[in-house]
Amino acid sequence: MNNDSLTAVAGPATDGETITANGQPDPEMETRFAPRRWTHVQINGVEHSVNVEARTTLLDLLREQVQLTGAKKGCNRGECGACTVLMDNRRVNACLVLAVSADGKKITTIEGLASDGVLHPVQQAFIEHDAFQCGFCTCGQIMSAVGCIAEGHTGSNAEIREWMSGNICRCSAYPQIAAAVEAAAKEMG
Repeated sequence: MNNDSLTAVAGPATDGETITANGQPDPEMETRFAPRRWTHVQINGVEHSVNVEARTTLLDLLREQVQLTGAKKGCNRGECGACTVLMDNRRVNACLVLAVSADGKKITTIEGLASDGVLHPVQQAFIEHDAFQCGFCTCGQIMSAVGCIAEGHTGSNAEIREWMSGNICRCSAYPQIAAAVEAAAKEMG
């Protein structure tokens, strides 16, 4: 069976990868054909200039190149909210944003919320209201809550739940999360 037959049977490689005869991605081919671009982004107040492939997501830039691992790769398709960060003070799912589109933007991650060793009011409220269990979704929940409060969507428990609905908690800590957001919103006034 020749390589053309393998392609016909297996179909093309996913994610633009070139697959070698032994079935492994060929990094030389991947790098040779993937366009790269310098991206300049401010992350948690620190300027970063990073040379990224055009297909690199903001989430991958944060986790793999800047080593900020608070934003989690949950679903990698914008359904769970575990990767929520703020881009120019607006909530975004970092798994859906290309890193090159963040060029010139200000990104805030969970690592940038606390100031001088003092937790952000939302972080403190999550602790006080036991608003997390396993913790996997917590960073995304907190970042979404910060955005929700900044956007003014905290008029009622129902409104908070609606505007936080893009963040999934598989442990079902929703009542505690809504209570934490409500308490933080009152404190932040």
